[in-house]
Amino acid sequence: MRKIAVVALKELRQVSRDPLSLLMLLGLPAMMLVLYGYAISFDVRHVALAVQDRDRTRASRELVATFVNSSFFDVAANPQPGDDLEALTQRLVAKAILVIPEGYARELHAGRPSPVQFLVDGADANTATTILGYADALLASTAGARRQPIRYQPRVWYNPELSSTRFLVPGLMGMLLMLTAVLSTAMSIVREKERGTLEQIRVSPISGLQFILGKTLPYLGISLLAAAIILLAARVLFGIAVRGSYLELLGLTLLYLTGALGLGLLVSTVADSQALAFQQALLVSMLPSVLLSGFIFPIANMPEWLRAITCAVPARFYLVALRGVILKGAPLEVYSEQVAALAAFAAVMLVLATRRLAREVA
Repeated sequence: MRKIAVVALKELRQVSRDPLSLLMLLGLPAMMLVLYGYAISFDVRHVALAVQDRDRTRASRELVATFVNSSFFDVAANPQPGDDLEALTQRLVAKAILVIPEGYARELHAGRPSPVQFLVDGADANTATTILGYADALLASTAGARRQPIRYQPRVWYNPELSSTRFLVPGLMGMLLMLTAVLSTAMSIVREKERGTLEQIRVSPISGLQFILGKTLPYLGISLLAAAIILLAARVLFGIAVRGSYLELLGLTLLYLTGALGLGLLVSTVADSQALAFQQALLVSMLPSVLLSGFIFPIANMPEWLRAITCAVPARFYLVALRGVILKGAPLEVYSEQVAALAAFAAVMLVLATRRLAREVA
């Protein structure tokens, strides 16, 4: 028993000497509880709704009020006849569009079914299904109150079958690319630390920047190859084709991977062992990419303080643009805000990582 106690005390002393590992052991469960508790929400509220009222009568305004007075929809735009409705979903202005045709009130008063069109962004199948359910209930209640039928015409864009695979596959691509780039880069540099080769770099003719580029460029190529394999598998196995420009998709992915490689380099400057580098790489890449990127759980459902934190997660911006290019065929210029965020993240990570790592090999 005494020998066991001696070994146990020795292990406790070793853990206490490594505050980072102790923080991960004690703080990670609490952090995961908070993130899962707030991020995981399957409720859909305050859906951005565009309303095109071509009738402009009291009856049409009452129908719009039915949607607005619920907690499910918020009017985000009022497009005019002739406006490009699809552009509203591509630019993320609206998730759904209510179109009330001219003659809506006349048909109601005549006792005939009044047509109403409801367009939904089906890129996120689960959210689209919920939105359609809300619209069904609201239109049914309106028809029941008036004792007059409303001919409801739903239409789902980008994903008519409401297949969740079309939503999840681009998300998986973002998560896997982040994990691959961060983990491979961090482990590669830390491996050199453990072998003591960083000491040799200091007396060799190679500069710190050359060393960093030589270590990261191969993983950039490997990550791009992984992206190509994912896209090929998505096409062959799930029938998901890229509707947008492959060249724009390549540029977007290069920007995303540049930030991910910079993050991996930054992790390598903190970790002293491959085991610790592996843990830290998972912590800063996989968990945020799953929980805080909109990959599975809608960011709009999170509290404001958590939504603010998601702005530091590059996968959040990459997935929005990626789904737009792949599923909607939207031009990349539509997602200039997301591209700018990815560029800023990549610049910050590269500057921080190269400065810290250059000092180690200088």
